[in-house]
Amino acid sequence: MIAEELINQMIPALKLTDTAEKAIIWMEELKTNQLPVIDNRGIKGLISEDIILENNDLDRKIGDFKLISEHCYVNEDQHLFDIIRLTQECDSELVAILNREGEFMGVSRHEDTIKAFSNTLAVQGQGGILVLELRFIDYSMAEISRLIESDDAKILGSYLSQDHKDPNFVFLTLKINKEDLTTVAATLERFDYKIIAKFHESNNIDTERERLDNLLNFLNI
Repeated sequence: MIAEELINQMIPALKLTDTAEKAIIWMEELKTNQLPVIDNRGIKGLISEDIILENNDLDRKIGDFKLISEHCYVNEDQHLFDIIRLTQECDSELVAILNREGEFMGVSRHEDTIKAFSNTLAVQGQGGILVLELRFIDYSMAEISRLIESDDAKILGSYLSQDHKDPNFVFLTLKINKEDLTTVAATLERFDYKIIAKFHESNNIDTERERLDNLLNFLNI
């Protein structure tokens, strides 16, 4: 899934000449704490509710505020994972999406990316998630798949990310078509694979979202 497909059409952009009062009204209506600010179709940054309330002047123009997340944007053809990574780096609720000419197209909301990420992990089936830590030089999906399939399980999806503390190590996130991962985990550990996190399927939406948030924070993406 690419950035263009994740644009939230419900979130408008403010202009530099708009007032703080207009921004607050829109934020309340849309139940968001941030809004993008543009000038001549170029992204200038984000304005937050906290910034406006701290200044306590609703007649003030948006252009008079110090905006945040000026560089929190991706191109329209970048991948979902790029948006997730940037959301974490910017500590932002919104990520701006630009076209090939660098013009503002819209924003993707953190909730939108979490939902999209959840769908990629779900792969239309039940199961659980394992996160392995291993040296990149030892990484072999063929070997890992063979071990998992020896327990009558299948890998439905995978994601590889670098350990930012040590570039020689990587995190391998696996979605497996079993809810009970006890035997699969035991097999991998028997062959010296280090499992550092487990996430099981849940019918509780809030619980599942919390676990996905924890997974994203853990992987630092």
